[in-house]
Amino acid sequence: MRISEFLLRAVVIGAGLVAAQVAMAFDGSKSTDAMAAAPPLSAMEAFKSGAHWLKAGEKAKAVHSLEYAAEKGHALAQWKLGRMYAEGDGVTQDDLKAFEYFRGIADSHAEDNPDTPQSRFVANAFVALGHYYLDGIPKTAVRRDPDRAREMFAYAASYFRDSEAQYYLARLYLDGVGAPHDPRQAARWFGLSAQKGQCQSQAMLGAMLFAGDHVPRQAARGLMWLTLAKDSAKEGAATDQDWINRLYDSAFQQATEDERALALVYLKRWMETRRE
Repeated sequence: MRISEFLLRAVVIGAGLVAAQVAMAFDGSKSTDAMAAAPPLSAMEAFKSGAHWLKAGEKAKAVHSLEYAAEKGHALAQWKLGRMYAEGDGVTQDDLKAFEYFRGIADSHAEDNPDTPQSRFVANAFVALGHYYLDGIPKTAVRRDPDRAREMFAYAASYFRDSEAQYYLARLYLDGVGAPHDPRQAARWFGLSAQKGQCQSQAMLGAMLFAGDHVPRQAARGLMWLTLAKDSAKEGAATDQDWINRLYDSAFQQATEDERALALVYLKRWMETRRE
């Protein structure tokens, strides 16, 4: 359920320094003279205050500001709180609280324009819900429900065209969990996600094409995708690097000289297309 923290920073960049009265109103105290004297703050002002305190390393103050914004329906504040509770970042880890924040976003913003910057956060909330439904949350009313998980991934994958959702939806089809076992459908979703640069999808699609696993064998194109995946995985988690590197090494060792040469041609074309 990873998402780069640059998404949050990208939203607040250019907003300018937080106004002095906002910082004073949200200094971690719920009842201060500053708050009593100042007019009610908007959700955006509270969110900016929370972002300010996060940057300053004052997470307790940040949570107070973000909670205020979240209560007023600010989706990015709800998303950030969801991530913080899911990861135990500055708060006590609490999957149920995280689930509630993500569900609130999904309930209120499912029909947001998919081409706006905020849509990435909404899509991620659906992906987070998908994982919670896939595994369930122990000792809560959130039970394991693979069918519901598929619905969450499928919605974000199709409506928001989210690459992470497309990857996880593909895995469900490949594994036959919460969806029919359908490797061709899985390859389709891997392909859509791989085109967006998602390294796990690039690796899975590459392996399927190289081996001819339920798709017509295209060894050179498969090796191209595996090469891209290996390069992209350098910026990701070590666990992803390990299995992606193994897939790449296995394919490269099995490939003929002609297949390796053609893979380089495909790779050059891909890079040229991306630069255009």
